[in-house]
This record gives sequence, C-alpha cells and structure tokens, in this order.
Amino acid sequence: MHRQSVVRLARQYGAFPLAELPPPYLAPSLHFPLNRSSVQSSNFSSTAPAAGKGRDLNKARAVSAIHRTGPRFRLGASKYPLPKPVSPEKLEKRESSPNHGLWGFFPKDRQPLSTPEYDNAHGRSWSIQELREKSWEDLHCLWWVCVKERNRIATSNLERKRLKAGYGEWEAQQRAQVIRVTQNGIRHVLRERWYAWEDAQKLYEKGYRPQNEDSEESA
Repeated sequence: MHRQSVVRLARQYGAFPLAELPPPYLAPSLHFPLNRSSVQSSNFSSTAPAAGKGRDLNKARAVSAIHRTGPRFRLGASKYPLPKPVSPEKLEKRESSPNHGLWGFFPKDRQPLSTPEYDNAHGRSWSIQELREKSWEDLHCLWWVCVKERNRIATSNLERKRLKAGYGEWEAQQRAQVIRVTQNGIRHVLRERWYAWEDAQKLYEKGYRPQNEDSEESA
C-alpha cells in the first residue's frame, strides 16, 4: 500500500504516531476496528448463496479417497456390468510360425544368446570391386541381410549384458565390424553409380548421343 494511504489511516484512527506505524504491507490491518463484533463476516463457501439458494451445489463435496467416502450419487457406469477377463483355458491356442520375421533377431538355433563360436564363424567383408559387379537388387538384398545380422548381434549383446555373462563381447564386436565394412562398401558403390548417372545426364543435355560414336567407328 502507498505511504500516503498509511498516513491517512493513521490520522483516521489516531492511535499510533507516524514513527510507530507498521510497514506498508501490514497497513490493511488498520482497516479493522477494535470492536470485532461490528465486522461483517461470513463462512467460507465456494458457491454463492444466491446461486444455490441455501443448498450445496457441489456434488463432489465430502468425496475423499483418504477417508474412503464415496460419491453421493450413482455414477453413469454403475448400471452397466463390468467386463470380466476371459480365462486363459478358454482362449484359442495359436501356434507360432516357424518362419516368423522376429526369429531373425536370434541365431539359427533360436537361442536368446549367441555363443562365441557362432559369432567367430564368419568370413571376410565384401570388397568394393566385388560389390561393383552386383546389380541394384543384389545390393539391396545384401544391405538388408547386413541390417538383420546387426539386429541379431544387438539382441545378443543386450541379453549378454542383462545376464552379466562376461564372454562373447569381443567375438560379437569383430563380427559387427565386418558387417559395417560391407555396408560402407555398398554406400561407396551406390555413390559412384549416382555420380555416373549425373555425368551421363549432363552429357545428354549437351547433345551427346552414344549412337554417334558407334556410327563413326563403323565408318
């Protein structure tokens, strides 16, 4: 409250000198007279008396989870029966497919953890010269074979870490490194083909045609 308001209230009541006045943030206390019986007050309510006409319109009042007091009225779903879970014996048995795609995350023996002998039994990575001789479809298939194998290695590493097996990390790391070299070679070959296609497109736009060289050689 402003300092002038404090001075005005002090002059109105005349009870305290200016030096003994309370701080400005306590000045609202001077509004209340000493006779508390003359002060108009009412009980706290979140609902206006005129709106409710003396009735409590809060239907959730006195509903407490601590005191276990429920609502005063039935909920909308009370008249409908609750669904019951089906017993596992009554469920239709489903046989797992032996060729399911999720089996690709596990070794061929379908064990959750691959052995060091299995991870160590792998060949070398594909060279760039060998990948240049492959078609687009072969490179596409080889890429996803590498992806599936890396997913299988990641699954075994996660299970090995969970079990704290303490073996097989080096073999799995070496096999993953070979796969990454093959994938980098596939990217290199595809990048070369993309640059070659761009160069051929530029030559075609300039008017170059391969059949012109064939006619000159035959002549």
